[in-house]
Amino acid sequence: MKNTLTIALSVLLLAFAMPAFAQKYACVNTDYVLKSMPDYANAQQRLDRYVTDWKKELDDKNSELMAMRAEYEQESYLLPENLKKRRQEEIKTKEQEIRDLQQQRFGPGGDLDKRRAELLKPVQDRVYSTIERVAHEKNYAFVFDKAGSNTLLFANKKYDISDEVLELMGINPNATKQQELQSDEKPKAKRPSNNEMNAPGANRTGRDVGTPLGGNGLKKK
Repeated sequence: MKNTLTIALSVLLLAFAMPAFAQKYACVNTDYVLKSMPDYANAQQRLDRYVTDWKKELDDKNSELMAMRAEYEQESYLLPENLKKRRQEEIKTKEQEIRDLQQQRFGPGGDLDKRRAELLKPVQDRVYSTIERVAHEKNYAFVFDKAGSNTLLFANKKYDISDEVLELMGINPNATKQQELQSDEKPKAKRPSNNEMNAPGANRTGRDVGTPLGGNGLKKK
C-alpha cells in the first residue's frame, strides 16, 4: 500500500512538472542588436556631442575659477579686509555655480538622462517590441538577455533570436558580422621595444614619423 501511494504521488508530480519542461526558451543579445542598428549609432553620436559640449562648458567654468583664485592669491596681501571678503564670496559663488551646473548636466534626472531618454529610448523600445513579437510568433515562454548577464552560464546558439530581431527590423545581420570580421583582421600597430625606443634618433612618441599628433581618436561609448 505504501509503495502504491509513493508511485501514485510520483506520477502526479511528474504530470504537474511536464508543462514546465515543455515551455520554450530563447536568448537575445541586446548589445549586439543595438550596435547593429544605424538609428542607435546616430542617436549615440548625437548624445556624445551633447556630452562633449557640456564637458567643455564645465572646463571653461573651472578655468575661470582657477583664474579668479590665482588673481586673488596674488593681490590678497594688498587688499583691505572688506575687499578680501568680497573676493572670497565671489570665488565661493563661482564654486557653487560649477557644482550646480555639474548636477544639472550629469546628475540624476539631469540633462544627460533626459537626452538619453529622448534619443536612445525610442530605439530601445523598438528592439524590445520586436523581441516580444518574435517571442509570440515562436511561442517562447521566456526570452533571456545575455548581454552583460552574470547568471546566464550557457546559451545554445540555435536558441539565440538576435538575428531574427534584426531581420524583422530590416537590418541584415550578415553585414554586421562581416564588418566585425574585417575589423578583427586589421593588422595592429607593432609597439616598439625598449631598446628601439632608447636608440639614438628613435621616435619616442610611439607613432609612425608621418603620423601627426592629436589624430582622430575613437572612444568607446
